[in-house]
Amino acid sequence: MRGQIQFDEKRQKAIAQCSRCGFCRAVCPIFDLTKRPVTNARGKMILLKELMEGKLPATEAVAQAFLRCTTCMNCTLNCPSGVDPQEMVKQARKDFVRLGMDNLFRTMAETMAKYGNIYGEERRVDWGHKKGNASIVLFLGCVGTYREEESVKETLQLLDILKVDYTLIEEVCCSGVLEDVGYKIIEDLAEKNIREIKKTGAKTLITTCPYCYRVFKDHPAYQNLGLELKHITQFLKDFNFEVQTQKKVTYHDPCDLGRHAGIYEEPREIIRKIAPNFIEPLRTRENSMCCGAGGGFRGSFPKESVRIARNRLGQIIEETGADILLTECPSCLHNFRNARRQKQRIEIYNITEFIGKLYQEKDSFGKEPA
Repeated sequence: MRGQIQFDEKRQKAIAQCSRCGFCRAVCPIFDLTKRPVTNARGKMILLKELMEGKLPATEAVAQAFLRCTTCMNCTLNCPSGVDPQEMVKQARKDFVRLGMDNLFRTMAETMAKYGNIYGEERRVDWGHKKGNASIVLFLGCVGTYREEESVKETLQLLDILKVDYTLIEEVCCSGVLEDVGYKIIEDLAEKNIREIKKTGAKTLITTCPYCYRVFKDHPAYQNLGLELKHITQFLKDFNFEVQTQKKVTYHDPCDLGRHAGIYEEPREIIRKIAPNFIEPLRTRENSMCCGAGGGFRGSFPKESVRIARNRLGQIIEETGADILLTECPSCLHNFRNARRQKQRIEIYNITEFIGKLYQEKDSFGKEPA
């Protein structure tokens, strides 16, 4: 044992406020997968109580238990006692890092600081779009840039078709994810993004990643941007699209876009314009189940993360019978595509990517796509 966690009055009150009712078990994606009590919010609140009362030492094993959380916020939303367990989890992660315990993310933090992205890779795709002055600056984020390049390409083509005056920048990771896994945002990266954004003279910043949207909106490191901030669904909701599909389409609410950012209706406004056969899953909007990618969970437990996505995808297919699953989060998109089994014929896209494909089909065949 290297030390003990300090509990201030606010945290003591929150721990005492938890009634241990177990309501969180029904909405926890990790408990749904593992059925292990320590993986849900109730189990973690009990761990914190034991730590607070000195009945449990702060060890590496306990620190690892707090990594099993996607910070999806479903437990917080459904807590009848009014506790915010996901914030308690994030604070505990910081405590363990402060005590010198490696929680599997030290390497990611070092990689991000060195390379400017979470993967430690050189950018593989030149988007072929201007970098310079424009009224709008578009921020793509790490997952789209390094893992879902085709989705980003289709999104950029859609913006070009819509004649949007936008520019790209030499962006680096917003680094906000470090705040969820026990570390601090990297100020140098934040400052570089701010410099690059301000050089464009843009009045509006649009993000394709809902997590980046949250960081730009809420983190003090980005509070001096002086731009109007929009997620791409907020920006596109008022456009009239000249394409439609007759296929059955459904939508998955990303945790970061929905429960964390409160953006539910804008994606649906867009989908209804291009998909008259739109059907909702049973668990939707604030009750949507997590895909398993958030809170650093995919980085620490990749196999379990994909299994959670597979469970969620199975629910959606069974409940809707949809041909197309849309979302608007690069991480959700990436996890679902990794989780899809070969026999599952459902196609998976970001909304903007899918609309871009519909325009391509229209141009190719000279008519509305099927």
